[in-house]
Amino acid sequence: MPNTGWGEIPADAVRILPLGGLGEIGLNMMAVEYLGELLLIDCGLMFPEPYMPGIDLVIPDVSCLEGQTGRIRGLILTHGHEDHIGAVPFLLAKLGFPTVYGSPLTLGLLRHRLEEHELLGQASLVEVQPRQALDLGVFHVEVFRVAHSIVDGLGVAIRTAMGWIVHTGDFKLDQTPVDDQPTDLVRLAAYGEQGVLLLMSDSTNVEKKGFTLSEREVAAAFAEIVPRAKGMVAVATFSSNIHRIQQVVQEAVRCGRKVAIAGRSMVANTRIARELGYLDIPDDVLIELRQARDLPRHRLLLLTTGSQGEAQSTLVRMAMEEFRALPLEPGDTVILSSKFIPGNEKAINRLINHLYRRGAEVFYETTSEVHVSGHASQEELKIVLSLVCPQNFVPVHGEYRHLVRHAELARGMGVPAERVTVLENGCPLVVSAAGLSREPRLETGRVLVDGRGVGDVGLMELRDRRHIANHGLVVVLLAVSPVDGRILYGPELLSRGFVAEEETDILDLARRQVCDMLAGMAPETATEQETLEVEVRKCLRRFFNRTVERRPLILPIILEQ
Repeated sequence: MPNTGWGEIPADAVRILPLGGLGEIGLNMMAVEYLGELLLIDCGLMFPEPYMPGIDLVIPDVSCLEGQTGRIRGLILTHGHEDHIGAVPFLLAKLGFPTVYGSPLTLGLLRHRLEEHELLGQASLVEVQPRQALDLGVFHVEVFRVAHSIVDGLGVAIRTAMGWIVHTGDFKLDQTPVDDQPTDLVRLAAYGEQGVLLLMSDSTNVEKKGFTLSEREVAAAFAEIVPRAKGMVAVATFSSNIHRIQQVVQEAVRCGRKVAIAGRSMVANTRIARELGYLDIPDDVLIELRQARDLPRHRLLLLTTGSQGEAQSTLVRMAMEEFRALPLEPGDTVILSSKFIPGNEKAINRLINHLYRRGAEVFYETTSEVHVSGHASQEELKIVLSLVCPQNFVPVHGEYRHLVRHAELARGMGVPAERVTVLENGCPLVVSAAGLSREPRLETGRVLVDGRGVGDVGLMELRDRRHIANHGLVVVLLAVSPVDGRILYGPELLSRGFVAEEETDILDLARRQVCDMLAGMAPETATEQETLEVEVRKCLRRFFNRTVERRPLILPIILEQ
């Protein structure tokens, strides 16, 4: 039985509790406890994995914070990616509506999501700037600039009597970023000089040697591809990657192309970024989709969603000839300017094949330099470790193998082995000058979002969905006499995803099996609905497994008479 309590910790110690993002990509959320108060860092979601049919989103389970919300002094968001802010609309009320702190673009993107959930009026949002100090109860916090694949990324530093706690957020050491705002190495070095009790650092790219390429390298690829394109150019990228979008727009302007935008999130995020001054698209360059069809193809560039092969995205609809507003034509060029996220490879490859069927020329990560990562590689991680000189180290943000490799890297950089640990979600860690101390696991996990339902689909429902997807469904309609157990109706068998409608032989045989089973039952047993459901299910399971070696989900429906 998981532990759900919070024990006291000494005044000269800090407790950290990862609620998501450790051992997985997404769901990033961390709780920090100091002197009896709590501070939250990030509140992200993840998109459903293949074994989650019908699920729209996954958010962290914060049930261990029930009864603790009065101690929460704030929620700090490091940047505006969905895996760091996406769960806020779902969890803000459960967290007691703490004040949310973030950079201007991060809060701009969050406001849009809160409006959709009709929560903006209840939320307290405070914009912060790099190197700004915040006093949040007992927490003396400073945020610092980090370069990432989205504008306005921040790291978080918390000052304690024992030294700084530094959380890098997602970062890389891009010295030539598009916005000329590199990661603040000077401030990181200052923390190191003053003394860092604990460093928590991004582990995503720890397996990659060397340095991550600068975002400006992508501009060189655009400069090579766009000018020689004969038809329309369609660029699909993450709608939050404002740097990437800006470079696409600059190349379009240089080549005399107008820019149209498609896809709900792309339209929303570019509008927000323009309003906040983070994205420069000249008014005479930006056109509506309805105007795009009247332009010569060689004068048009489309910014769109769908780089991950999402089923309802604009680019996928174009590839399937279902986007009438602006169909693809032979000779068009498509650029997938994003990483192939693990789990999406099949969908992306299917998209690329369909784009080629439409006669398009396609550029993507494995064929050209149209994408660079927003995360630090090994040498950058080493630089941060050497600047910060932490007494203790906990790798964050990555799958379990990433965390292990980052821990090994820290030990290799001189952090004592006993002061480096790999945590998992729900595992509290007490940090003090004396070292690290693990505590019993708290109750954490994942909450599934299906449409408007949050948490009402659990493991059992997922199991049934997977069962139906793999084996199909057979519904049995049956009515028996409540007096003597005689069959009054049926059994009628209906099948979905099991056998074709015209293949009735197997269902006829199954119907006879049920009739024979009922004939052999005692009348008092046949009139008990629950018992009858169990026996029908057992009878058909045995029959289908023996005759066709299939295991459909059997759903008996006993009609009342």
